[in-house]
Amino acid sequence: MNGATTGVPSGAALTTRQVNGVSYRIRDVGRGPALVLLHGFTGSLHTWDPFVPEWAQAWRVIAVDLLGHGGTDAPDDPERYRMERCVADLVALLDTLGVRRAHVLGYSMGGRVALHLAAAAPERVAALALESASPGIADAGERAARVKADEELADAIERDGVAAFVRRWERLPLFAGQRRLPESTRAALREQRLSNRALGLANSLRGMGAGAQPPLHHRLPELAMPSLLMAGEEDEKYVRIVRDMAAVMPKARAVIVPGAGHTVHLERPESFRALVLEFLRSHR
Repeated sequence: MNGATTGVPSGAALTTRQVNGVSYRIRDVGRGPALVLLHGFTGSLHTWDPFVPEWAQAWRVIAVDLLGHGGTDAPDDPERYRMERCVADLVALLDTLGVRRAHVLGYSMGGRVALHLAAAAPERVAALALESASPGIADAGERAARVKADEELADAIERDGVAAFVRRWERLPLFAGQRRLPESTRAALREQRLSNRALGLANSLRGMGAGAQPPLHHRLPELAMPSLLMAGEEDEKYVRIVRDMAAVMPKARAVIVPGAGHTVHLERPESFRALVLEFLRSHR
């Protein structure tokens, strides 16, 4: 679930920071108001490489490898991946970087993390941009079923390895729109997914999967920061989700992007770039 083509050198401005006993890899580049970027499941901070050069002209861009992904540590204990602990890590990371408030952009899993950060520490989030993200699963039965499915998938990742998992992951209907991408883009995306570790992916599912996380539906009316909620028109599930979220969040706007599925930033990068830039400039 990440970007593929790169617009910045792979090692540019990469560093690590220790917070709460875990080493996080980040990219910290540019000057101006802080913009924190959170990738999706199987992704990394390289998701945002095509956009960082432009954004860093006016923003201090801080792209993060979330726990278990990329160059960030992958602890053995699934409990260490619980959403509240990941949010505590992000708050500590902002403190370490001297950032009091930030604009936060999150995709899919990273969008769920961003929502939890906004709910737990609203004073730290100046504005919120979410791509294909949800507040969790409200129904307890559906949540339990998702936990079971994610546990089975986590076991399969550890048993069969990352390569077998990636082949299975790429065939999901959720990512049908990616099949229209150029082969070079798909190959780079596959390579990035394959660079992850089985333990990190499995424990991410167990600790902060959509079923494992506490649902946030009841907290949405409290999130008063300006919010941009994006979904691709072909991703019908998330079209419904973002419209429902925008209806109850005080300063939220839902935008449905034509010709895109779950990965708007990959399938319609120019539309994504324009939407994000307009939003950031409006709430600078």
